[in-house]
Amino acid sequence: MDKLKVTYEVMLGLAAEMVWDECIRKHRSEELYKEIDRALATRDKLAFTELTDELKSLE
Repeated sequence: MDKLKVTYEVMLGLAAEMVWDECIRKHRSEELYKEIDRALATRDKLAFTELTDELKSLE
């Protein structure tokens, strides 16, 4: 029974880590969209290219 409990706790930890990773990815994606909008507004081609490349790597 203890082995089952340990396995359950490990699975729960992995699930929590997956949720956390998704939240971080989503937050960074939202921030990148804001920064991309700023780069477009200021016509900063270099920043736009770097930011869109990073956004692509997240998806």
